[in-house]
Amino acid sequence: MFNANNLKKREDRALEDWVAPDCHGLNFFEIDKSLQSLLEIYLPDDLREHMTPVFKRLGEVAGNRLDDLSRMSDRHVPVLHQRDARGQNKEWIEYHPDYLEMEKIAYGDFGIHCMSHKSGVHGWPEKMPPMAKYVFTYLFTQSEFGLMCPISVTDTSYGLLAKHGPKDAMEKFGHQMLSQDMDELHQGAQFMTEKVGGSEVANLEVTAKFEDGVWRLYGDKWFCSNVGTEVALVLARPEGAPAGNSGLAIFAVPRHEDDGSLNSYRIVRLKDKMGTKSMASGEVIFEGSIAYPFGDVGAKANPGLRQMMDQVVMSRLSHGVRAAGMMRRCLNEALVTAQNREVFGEPIIEKPLLRRQLLKLMLPTEQALSMFMHVSSQLHAADQGDEAAERLNRILTPLLKFRACRDNVDVAGGALEVRGGNGFIEDWVNPKLVRDAYTGLLWEGTSNINALDITTRAVGKVGAHNDLADDLKDRLANTDHMPGQYAGELSALVDRARAFAGEVAATKNETLARQASNALYHVTTATLFAAEGATLGGRGGDARRLLLSRLVADVHLKTNDPLSVGESKFEVEAGNRLLSEAPVSLDEAIDLLSL
Repeated sequence: MFNANNLKKREDRALEDWVAPDCHGLNFFEIDKSLQSLLEIYLPDDLREHMTPVFKRLGEVAGNRLDDLSRMSDRHVPVLHQRDARGQNKEWIEYHPDYLEMEKIAYGDFGIHCMSHKSGVHGWPEKMPPMAKYVFTYLFTQSEFGLMCPISVTDTSYGLLAKHGPKDAMEKFGHQMLSQDMDELHQGAQFMTEKVGGSEVANLEVTAKFEDGVWRLYGDKWFCSNVGTEVALVLARPEGAPAGNSGLAIFAVPRHEDDGSLNSYRIVRLKDKMGTKSMASGEVIFEGSIAYPFGDVGAKANPGLRQMMDQVVMSRLSHGVRAAGMMRRCLNEALVTAQNREVFGEPIIEKPLLRRQLLKLMLPTEQALSMFMHVSSQLHAADQGDEAAERLNRILTPLLKFRACRDNVDVAGGALEVRGGNGFIEDWVNPKLVRDAYTGLLWEGTSNINALDITTRAVGKVGAHNDLADDLKDRLANTDHMPGQYAGELSALVDRARAFAGEVAATKNETLARQASNALYHVTTATLFAAEGATLGGRGGDARRLLLSRLVADVHLKTNDPLSVGESKFEVEAGNRLLSEAPVSLDEAIDLLSL
């Protein structure tokens, strides 16, 4: 919570003073007290102290210059040029100068794409842990969502290339993919989707043929984001390979051949998208393009889809983080509006009904923040060889993608409504936030796909819900200063969510997959809130996340009668504290939990 109240006395106002401002001009890190408090829990002290000035710098850029660049780039979309003035096939994509400046900020100044692959970025002597890297994503996305796709996919494409890719491809363009020199940088992409197969990749028909000692690709790809990239990872079927998923292989496809000429594929057109307008997505036809295979591929079973899923999983995590960042911007926009828009003699933030609506925007925003910090910390542990953390992330990552991306749509719409009619006007950031929010529902699997991944695979095949429930119950039992009675109530809800998800998986009841996924997400975030609030409050800090925990439990995990009158005393009192700047002590939080 922060206070940006700029209301003047009525007699001193010009007409334009009646129009509430937006968040532009604020430092998006400095106003985010929730993020700052969680960094104390999830980042080691030395890393937090080292990175805080960098986070502040990005927060300043995100709230000012990046915000300007993003709004301009949203209005001036990329343009595909297929021939030069003399009719030569010199295909290129023209970007607005403001988009190119955003690239310089992301890749050149902050190195978001490379910080987890090489040491020394921002002076940190090791590769950047995920908990720190995703803070950059979270802050950057509060102004610009479209470019975050190329940043993320460059990051994950390099990771996939380094883990599974051919040595010759790494030697040709691996170094450039990690470069912060804009003249040298090779951005990455993944081209998977075809007309015959979106989520059902078993139908993919792009074919790889071994001709004259090299592999070449033939066929159409229907949706290729960051289509002008220098290095695309393409899922294709080697000639003679089995049908279905087992026949697919990955190929690294450069945009240019060794002599500098264009590789043999054409960008047919750019997509006229509802959102992410700044970033070029297009359709591609491969016409014998040179490709570097991942492993010994051919007319046999190939591991391509299994390898590509490494990148898909990381992209799902990135989408969850992006949703968290966008919700934070939406919540901040709603708060600034509510503090500075006056109706019937007082700021609308004082109106009881709007206060309740603001809490409905705040709760999912805070859930996504805690969830991505937790998931990224588990990812770091898994990277260090912790098998339990790896099993946890098998279910945590799709849970984050599933719920945060859905919540982002509602929060974006809610923030627009708080601004009122002005929120519908393109002069303001709200329409862009609404359009971009829907992207997260589609990329890297729809809500149904992720819910089914959770129930049929993570729960049904791996049993990861048991690992999750055991971990949550352990946190409740072993976090210092945790209120005992409340911990018992949450522990019982964890057991119920575990049992429900297990039954849905065992009975293969697909119609309840979303409900089971929601239950697991909400018990996870309620537990994280409780542990975070108790820990911070026990240190003498702000324990307000205990109140958020109770709200999650009351709203999402308990029976509510829609025909009963009135709201609980707890909801009113907790709302007053959560919408206030004043910190909540541990004793105050515990007292409020008893209401």
